[in-house]
Amino acid sequence: MHISFDDAAKEKISAHLGADKILLLTFEDGVGPYSQHAMIHMQTQFSINIISTEMEKTDYDEKIPSEIGDFWIKGYSKEDLQEEMAIKFNPRLSTFSLSGEGGMIDDNLGFIDFTKN
Repeated sequence: MHISFDDAAKEKISAHLGADKILLLTFEDGVGPYSQHAMIHMQTQFSINIISTEMEKTDYDEKIPSEIGDFWIKGYSKEDLQEEMAIKFNPRLSTFSLSGEGGMIDDNLGFIDFTKN
């Protein structure tokens, strides 16, 4: 598996990264401290989360490489992902999307930097 980015997405996300930061690709299923809600509809939902190296990541047991760093995931969420994926930023709507070789995975990919107070 691998994740690539368009230039706008890379710039937006990279601005939040540093040596003490970890990238998560969170499956929004209500499991773990960074999942915002359980799925209450039929759409698959993910979010990009940034945490510090000191924050809990027990539920995140596998990683997917990308050009800006590894994304940690809940291993069982791989069934909703694809081998080659891309994250794009839509400046008009100010939203991210996640797609794969088989099509759109999440057209409104959330973004939360948990290191910001």
